[in-house]
Amino acid sequence: MSGGVEWALHCCVVLTSVEEPVPAARLAQLHDVPPTYLAKQLQALSRAGLVQAVQGKSGGYVLTRSPALITVLDVVQAIDGPGPAFVCTEIRQRGPMASPPEACTAPCAISRAMASAESAWRASLGSVTIADLARDVESDYGSGALAGIGAWLGPADS
Repeated sequence: MSGGVEWALHCCVVLTSVEEPVPAARLAQLHDVPPTYLAKQLQALSRAGLVQAVQGKSGGYVLTRSPALITVLDVVQAIDGPGPAFVCTEIRQRGPMASPPEACTAPCAISRAMASAESAWRASLGSVTIADLARDVESDYGSGALAGIGAWLGPADS
């Protein structure tokens, strides 16, 4: 999983704390990450319909729907794509002890184990929402943590 997933998840969580769009540069500053790389993650979230880019002087990014309707899996797939994390390359058909293709009609034990793990992983990520993460941030860091972040993210002249 790419580092962009972590950054995108953090951005989605902090976007729950604001009413107005937040510029990508401000989100990058908050997380101390390279602005150009974070902008790519935000564009991927936008293409997936999870955030909306608002143009103009007061532009930036906002969530497109309730945080309770955006899952961690949605964010992972927006950043890293919907494909499987493990792709079997049929290594058992290579090398001096290779199995012939006709003997490989079913997935091997390794492929089955990885598919099972991926299924559990996706189910787990699909069961956690951005709202759940935001609630946990408040629990971990104290009531008002996200409000403080929201205030920091707000317009510089406020």
